[in-house]
Amino acid sequence: MKLELEHFCDLTVELEAPMELGNSMRGTRRIIPIIGGHVEGKSLNGRVLALGADWQTVFENGVAELDTRYCIETHDGALIDIRNFGFRHGPKDVLDALARGEHVDPSKYYMRTQPRFETGDERYSWLNHRIFVGSGQREKSTVYVSVYEVL
Repeated sequence: MKLELEHFCDLTVELEAPMELGNSMRGTRRIIPIIGGHVEGKSLNGRVLALGADWQTVFENGVAELDTRYCIETHDGALIDIRNFGFRHGPKDVLDALARGEHVDPSKYYMRTQPRFETGDERYSWLNHRIFVGSGQREKSTVYVSVYEVL
């Protein structure tokens, strides 16, 4: 059976500077606080709360393992937890430019995620049992993720 994707929403996630934890047995660890943003889509609109972070691991080969958790407040007052796991990688010069905060064409690197939404609000409870994938772009202090529902 063939899978289909339908655009669900766009996330704009504002970030603070990374807090470097240093090297661990898995790689270089950092925490990047999430300080706000917004979500826009056909069925989901609201703001990203200043509540969460990306607990990131960068491996020796330059691959970044993304592990975010934050909260969305919808335009009508529902709270939705989002956990977004993924990977970012690409050529060394491209990753170095991203690390310096430079704008890089997102087609030059791979940034894909698996967002999971969870809420107790009945109006959005259907999110609890849907599969989503995301395609991301990193800027100096902002991440953009286009989220697609797997149909």
